[in-house]
Amino acid sequence: MGQRIKKRLLELIDLGYQRENEHFTIETIKEDVDFRGSRIWILVCAILIASLGLNVNSTAVIIGAMLISPLMGPIIGFGLGLGISDFELIKRSLRNLALITLFSVLTATIYFVLTPLSKAQSELLARTTPTVYDVLIAFVGGVAGMVAIGSRNKGNVATGVAIATALMPPLCTAGYGLSQLNWSFFFGAFYLYIINSVFIGLGTYVMVRALKFPRKAFIDKERERHIRRLVTFIAVSTIMPSIYFAFLLVQDSVREDGAHRFVSEHLSSPRVQVIRERLSKSRDGYSLEVVLLGKEFEETYIDSISTLMPRYGLDDTKLIIKQGFEDGKGQELNVDELRSVVLQDLYANSERIIKQQQREIDSLKQVLSRQSRYSRLSGEVNAEARMLFPEIDRITFAPAASAESYQDSVLIVLVDRSRKLSAMDEKRFDGWLLERSKAPKLNVIYK
Repeated sequence: MGQRIKKRLLELIDLGYQRENEHFTIETIKEDVDFRGSRIWILVCAILIASLGLNVNSTAVIIGAMLISPLMGPIIGFGLGLGISDFELIKRSLRNLALITLFSVLTATIYFVLTPLSKAQSELLARTTPTVYDVLIAFVGGVAGMVAIGSRNKGNVATGVAIATALMPPLCTAGYGLSQLNWSFFFGAFYLYIINSVFIGLGTYVMVRALKFPRKAFIDKERERHIRRLVTFIAVSTIMPSIYFAFLLVQDSVREDGAHRFVSEHLSSPRVQVIRERLSKSRDGYSLEVVLLGKEFEETYIDSISTLMPRYGLDDTKLIIKQGFEDGKGQELNVDELRSVVLQDLYANSERIIKQQQREIDSLKQVLSRQSRYSRLSGEVNAEARMLFPEIDRITFAPAASAESYQDSVLIVLVDRSRKLSAMDEKRFDGWLLERSKAPKLNVIYK
């Protein structure tokens, strides 16, 4: 029994199921590496769309740009070249990757120079600092992309990988930074792009070797050894720094998470508003700056909670508290920060109220629609009822509504009659009325 289950499980996860011919897969990837003619123009259009989306802070437009972006080809080609020891493919992939990177940054720079909207929106700000999640998404995306390309049933995986790894927005943000001469934006976004590209390529390389793609064969064995050594050097040179940077990102993420938990547990309360918390690194070490508004904390309390910081992974981190409208050193609180948090709260509350009001309006519209329907139906039903049931004088619909949900719970029907219906006729009348009104439930009241 156990062996059958194990065999069945291995069949389910077998990567060889519906696998495409390896040589066909390699040729498909090679064809997707080169950028010429229409592919360059598609890239330029995608960059312009993504830049517009970042400029107007529209996630939907950015996703649309990533759907048509052809950026993945050279990166997948680079990973494949490493995996099959094809030095020529590696060179082609890197050359085309450099070309599309240059075109992308230049296009985005020109757009942001010409556009009248120069304010950095949240979608732009989100593309300036890589996190450990970006690394994980890029690596898993590279794995998924290679598995899909090597399968006959490719589905929409390539599209999903392009969206998930988000290669295009960092390039547009780098263009924005270049247009504004904001070097922290430029280098931060470009670093995010490089990290994503490297880990997509790394994920591709891992799957190429896991799927045991055939290495490139050489007639000259000496050249083969030289190429293998060169490819191994490139692979190690790519992988080792990536692992190191990934380790640093994990450390930073853990420290930032600890800082957020520290502020939430010890500095945030109903009487204190946290306007800003910022963990920064300098030559002297880390510092956690927290700007507060509301009831001021005493120095003794601040000193006591500072001793708790190592519990949150904040060793050698200096705590800087700015509270009230002065930080105790004669420095005024940044009014822009105060305005920003007030506007954010106002926006959040306004959005919540608007959504609630919209739900109520939609419910009331449904009720009015039903009332209008039953009003029209009343005239039709009365004429038909007098023909089928001469004892009926008039029928009045009175749909009841739930006080909370504004949805009809029961349809009340008032029936005026000249004389009492027999039990059989009454039952027949109720059935006819239920079918004619299409109501879920009837409550017929005879006068």
